[in-house]
Amino acid sequence: MTVKEYFNNITDSIRTLSTGIRITFKHFRKSIANKRMRNTIPSTDANYFKQEEGIVTLQYPKEKLPIPEVGRYQLHVEIDDCIVCDKCAKICPVNCIEIESIKASEQIGITSDGTPVRLYASKFDIDMAKCCFCGLCTTVCPTECITMTSEYDYSVFDIRQMNFAFSKMNEEDVILRKSEAEERERLKMQNSQKEENHTPIEITKEPITPSLEKQENTPSSEKPVFKPKFKPIIKKKE
Repeated sequence: MTVKEYFNNITDSIRTLSTGIRITFKHFRKSIANKRMRNTIPSTDANYFKQEEGIVTLQYPKEKLPIPEVGRYQLHVEIDDCIVCDKCAKICPVNCIEIESIKASEQIGITSDGTPVRLYASKFDIDMAKCCFCGLCTTVCPTECITMTSEYDYSVFDIRQMNFAFSKMNEEDVILRKSEAEERERLKMQNSQKEENHTPIEITKEPITPSLEKQENTPSSEKPVFKPKFKPIIKKKE
């Protein structure tokens, strides 16, 4: 590198730096004179994105950008409408949904669309840190209890806080319901074993076939085959 090129680089650096500072101060002066300092335009306003001068930075969380109604954001489960069918957990490509169910002895409730509920949701956790926002779980849900909300700002310092639990059952209820289900299964097994032990044995009488001797002595119903006997003709000598 020559001496001339060295000083040219320094000159270009100073010129570009001064241009950037001049543009920055120009926007700063316009932002002070802009009415938006006193009257903030909401992000839902039609002219929000047409602002080219002044303060155009989003004043979060006072202001939020409008989001589409069909956007894919944080998942929510209306647990009272859940029938614990496990379809959402099975179709999830990243396995971010964990469900555990306990069988009830009778119908324990009814959903908003009239579907009977016969299973307890002892566990219904969704790990939003794993979620890929594909929306498949909301598509296969028969009662539409799992939906995607408009909440997109749920940043946390601890990643374990991204795991959301939707089950309303506490540990005592889970233990109680599990013990009841196990007792029902035990009684069911005992009753089935008793029924198997007391089932009458059906004795099938096989037809008695006559012995071979009797079969030989008994005349057959078929007609005997007639076999003619030929006698040889003897010629007399003269």
